[in-house]
Amino acid sequence: MKSLNEDLKTGQFKQIYLLYGEENYLKKQYKERFVKAMLPDGDTMNYAYYEGKGVDIREVIDLAETLPFFAERRLIVFENTGFFKSAGTDLADYIKDMPDTTYFIFVEEEVDKRSKLYKTVKVKGHIVELPFQDENTLKRWIFNNVRKEGRQMTDAAALYFLSKVGTDMQNIQRELEKLLCYTLHRDSIVKEDIDAVCVTQISNHIFDMINAVAEKKQRKALDLYYDLLALKEPPMRILFLLSRQYRILFQVRCLQEKGYAKREIASKAGLHPFAAGKYMEQTRYFKTAELRAIMEESAEIEESVKTGRLTDTLAVELFLVKYSSANREK
Repeated sequence: MKSLNEDLKTGQFKQIYLLYGEENYLKKQYKERFVKAMLPDGDTMNYAYYEGKGVDIREVIDLAETLPFFAERRLIVFENTGFFKSAGTDLADYIKDMPDTTYFIFVEEEVDKRSKLYKTVKVKGHIVELPFQDENTLKRWIFNNVRKEGRQMTDAAALYFLSKVGTDMQNIQRELEKLLCYTLHRDSIVKEDIDAVCVTQISNHIFDMINAVAEKKQRKALDLYYDLLALKEPPMRILFLLSRQYRILFQVRCLQEKGYAKREIASKAGLHPFAAGKYMEQTRYFKTAELRAIMEESAEIEESVKTGRLTDTLAVELFLVKYSSANREK
């Protein structure tokens, strides 16, 4: 990211940029900053945007060959085209001799580093991966935003904030803006402020429910379930999310047993490093066999609802009661 910031600062742009990775917020921010920096405000004549699969490469090449209209450059942006996994060979051949006045920005989720287009862009332009940011990076980002507004937040409060709103940077920004407005006439942001205005992500709500089940806090587990019902969450969606969380726990537990560290577990399980750490802590409550049994039972409960043997609301409640029972043996 330092190299991107340096290019934006100096105005010395590469002809091609590829921004890829899981962190959509950063990809969006850098895409917008480069478009703004590379073209005069309101210059729609020299800007084109292509999104999704099925982009006509012949059309792109024809446009790329057109000289910019009373401007220094023509900019073409591509987003989630899949060119770096397939269908990008013709574009790779064109890029080798494209006009100096044409600039490309590619924004992708995934890329194949063996692809011809990737290798060509690596030679001709600049490639930057923007992955999920780790816990320390997110905290620094939060602290910087808080300080800009003349406010303070402790490390513990920042961690609590992340545990409540999740690790998606777009959502963090939204919730932080609410928090800063709420504490407008105070210097410090505390846990009570976070509870007052920040929306708990449903995935975190489910996580707390599983914690309550694991700790045999049956009343708390049921209260969290009733809270979700009051928020109009369908019982079968709650069951689906519970099952998904247990599947992730099972996967994390298996990876831990193989000796993998947090960063490796996050990568193999497709998790944010911060979330991986939380799952690793939660697995200590469960044995591998128990997690497997829970997943099997959730499938059976779903079948019972579909066949009419149980109502959806009661089915999930029975599931929570069974596994949060203090008398139940693991």
